[in-house]
Amino acid sequence: MAAIARLPLTHSLPSKFNPSFFLSQSLSFPTYLHRSPFRSFSSVSPILCSSSSQGDARSLGSDSNASIVGDLLDYLNESWTQFHATAEAKRQLLAAGFDLLSENEDWKLKPGGRYFFTRNMSCLVAFAVGDKYVPGNGFHAIAAHTDSPCLKLKPKSASSKSGYLMVNVQTYGGGLWHTWFDRDLSVAGRAIVRASDGSFVHRLVKVKRPLLRVPTLAIHLDRTVNSDGFKPNLETQLVPLLATKSDESAAESKDKKASSASKDAHHPLLMQILSDDLDCKVEDIVSVELNICDTQPSCLGGANNEFIFSGRLDNLASSFCALRALIDSCESSECLSTEHDIRMIALFDNEEVGSNSCQGAGAPTMFQAMRRIVSSLGNMQVTECTFDRAIRKSFLVSADMAHGVHPNFADKHEENHRPQLHKGLVIKHNANQRYATSGITSFLFKEVAKLHDLPIQEFVVRNDMGCGSTIGPILASGVGIRTVDCGIAQLSMHSVREICETDDIDIAYRHFKAFYRSFSSVDRKLSVDD
Repeated sequence: MAAIARLPLTHSLPSKFNPSFFLSQSLSFPTYLHRSPFRSFSSVSPILCSSSSQGDARSLGSDSNASIVGDLLDYLNESWTQFHATAEAKRQLLAAGFDLLSENEDWKLKPGGRYFFTRNMSCLVAFAVGDKYVPGNGFHAIAAHTDSPCLKLKPKSASSKSGYLMVNVQTYGGGLWHTWFDRDLSVAGRAIVRASDGSFVHRLVKVKRPLLRVPTLAIHLDRTVNSDGFKPNLETQLVPLLATKSDESAAESKDKKASSASKDAHHPLLMQILSDDLDCKVEDIVSVELNICDTQPSCLGGANNEFIFSGRLDNLASSFCALRALIDSCESSECLSTEHDIRMIALFDNEEVGSNSCQGAGAPTMFQAMRRIVSSLGNMQVTECTFDRAIRKSFLVSADMAHGVHPNFADKHEENHRPQLHKGLVIKHNANQRYATSGITSFLFKEVAKLHDLPIQEFVVRNDMGCGSTIGPILASGVGIRTVDCGIAQLSMHSVREICETDDIDIAYRHFKAFYRSFSSVDRKLSVDD
């Protein structure tokens, strides 16, 4: 792999994200900016800038005005799937000194401690306990999700058409599926691999080179597509092309030991590629769960490099801002020395399909964790009332990307609620409770912003249009926790490539960090049910 020019380690990010700073660094365009505070890649693609050293970038956490945009790009480029996003969050938490817990074991927690656990390697809950915590005090939580609309391999994906090897897929979530045509695609996800001792190991897999493509039909064979619209049949026409059929025999001869089950389910050629990536034998791959992924890296874009062009911004941008806010709000022991409450993030899977899964927000994962935390910190000398009091004092931020006003379709927004890029977090309202925001929770979240001089916007959908939803109402109704729904404004939501603004990433990060550090003082000033 060709060596990549580094940003000199003497450079640090400007106090406020300034696109002209990056333009001055003589980087090739588009700019794939990598300055992760924790990751040092052993190899990178020729179009990616290398990461900064750990010592240089760790200082970002202590500077409230430092940009995290480069670190977000690192996270996005690492997190092709919900499994990779969770694994990367796990790695960063461990690097920051958080202790890994197991849901299968007893928890021995203490004030001042920082902990996390994963479920299904696609859901993660992390928390930091204030030094002054006593049982019955509240949780200040931010919840987001790790999944995005995508194509997923069917359990039996192998098929052939007209001399081509094809890969049958399922549509996951409400994607803009026409944007997946003519993209350089590959596969990523997880595999269960048989180890030499007969045990089974969970492994992540990511084939980084372009492997698949869904070709569009030539205009000459579809003359009315521009007038009638492109309306592909998602079962028969949204099928990725893997290879020409003649290659299958070569793959079969290369690995004659491949199990018949694997051959029946997936093309031997694909299985061989996966085994090469996993460095194992084909017959040792006993199960796979794979997404189709776009191989184009996340990058800066726009004339002033003010945009982020990327897949999976919904909702990895929110997940990363929450993750970094938690890590940086308690990066030293002093940060928790005066805290009476518990700071938490919960990153769930399966939001795009309703959250009704073991690893989704519809499961009691977060609230089970809260009960265990209260019990452990109370040395088991707590009652049901202790947990109930804790919930009454708690507050949840449901963070999911928001619909920025589209310059070519501005009439799709209610005229007085048109969120703009570059203008800060968007608080989402819906009278029919598609969002969990209330007048009280909106006020409290805006007070945090006001205290730290952060911009805020508000959104309601038009009365003549349907409204999406989030994990906010699911979690709010689970145990009656106060909840506000908010998000970073973006364009092209659910496209294979989405757009958001760099300043909004930093504003969201600062707002979330301010929430952890200031919410208690704001909440104490409000009296509602007394």
